[in-house]
Amino acid sequence: MSTPLPTVAAPVLPALPATVLPAISALTSALNIPRSVLASDDDIEHAWMGLPRELRDIPSALRGELIARMCVAVSAGLFDSAMNYAWNAAIIQLRAKVRTFGLPIVAQTLQADFEEKHLMELQDSRLLDLALKLNLVNEEGYFFLDQCRDVRNDFSAAHPTLGTVNDREFTTFLNRCVRYALADASSPRGVDIGAFIAAIKGARFTANQNVVWIQRLSDTHDAQRQLLIVMVHGIYCDPNTSEPARLNALEVCNALKAGFTAALRSDLVNKHSEYGAKGDDARHSASLQFFERLGLLTLLNESEQHAIFYRAVERLWTVHTGANNFYNEPSFAERLLELSKQSAVPETAQEQFVHAVVACMIGNGYGVSWAAVPSYEQLIRSFSPREVAIMVAAATTPTTLIAKRLSAFQSCRTRFKGALGLIDPSTVPNVSKAAYDQLLRL
Repeated sequence: MSTPLPTVAAPVLPALPATVLPAISALTSALNIPRSVLASDDDIEHAWMGLPRELRDIPSALRGELIARMCVAVSAGLFDSAMNYAWNAAIIQLRAKVRTFGLPIVAQTLQADFEEKHLMELQDSRLLDLALKLNLVNEEGYFFLDQCRDVRNDFSAAHPTLGTVNDREFTTFLNRCVRYALADASSPRGVDIGAFIAAIKGARFTANQNVVWIQRLSDTHDAQRQLLIVMVHGIYCDPNTSEPARLNALEVCNALKAGFTAALRSDLVNKHSEYGAKGDDARHSASLQFFERLGLLTLLNESEQHAIFYRAVERLWTVHTGANNFYNEPSFAERLLELSKQSAVPETAQEQFVHAVVACMIGNGYGVSWAAVPSYEQLIRSFSPREVAIMVAAATTPTTLIAKRLSAFQSCRTRFKGALGLIDPSTVPNVSKAAYDQLLRL
């Protein structure tokens, strides 16, 4: 659906002079032709009354000579001429939109030479095709403007006509020209694809470069932005891409991700799946990282989300059980917290996830990584009922590491009791309620 046009005051047209309609009758009489060969007085009056409503939606900058001639033609009942003027105004505006988009960028899109002479030589049908390709009109606009083109060719003064139109048919024609071509004087600017890709692959963006490219992608239309973001995803996933280029890609995508359309998200997921289907492990792994770092994990299927969480938990646990764990844990704990904010932990990874978080939270006989504790606390507060049940079961099953630490160290028992206090009692499932209450009395 098209965006509703803003309501503004309609231009006030002068009343038709009392001499205009009688003059038309006098003219037909003088030429000895029937009055019915021209629009009736009633049709002229109704078309004239409807004009202000349509003119209201044309920006004042576009109410030029052709629109003035159209109004004069309507006042005389020359609807065929009025349609031709309206159509020419629409075509001129579509050409202006193509120029604003950028002729060199149109040439890139078409992969062919495209200069001013090519634009001026385009037939109206080809111009409409180009406007649709560049997203200067949407599919609805293309459909109705293409209908207008047929009507203009067969019923306007541009060619010998097949018949005549009345006031309602003319008003409908004008409404579509206004709505889909003349109502919006603005136009998206295209992005120079070659320059953009070269910039992404170049040195690390300066602050100004980042602002400029984000603005350019924001100003272009959805279709080109979609094309460029998918290209950026491909650059990020290329094993030969340098780290500065990957950071450039992430920076641009992160700034624009709130506006990712459903079609763009679908394209990214399809490209990601394609890497997996081809067995391109390097690109598939990089693509997983792309989704993870942009906070788009929910777009991936559960098995891939499992792989990401599993890897994050495994890294945290490796650090926790390694040397200098108190110093190294915080960044890995923070990363796991970031992931949990993007998506619920898949059920297949919940047990490993809960065991690692709780074990790190209670620490060992030597203490705990205090800098990582705030992350662990947030994670535990967000535990689902199933994760709470896993936590309770881990503490009451003697063979688990958590139970062994609770049995061996008072400090671990104290910290575990504090961890339980972070959980809302209403989250505790009934099956774990008795064990939960008992653990609180540790």
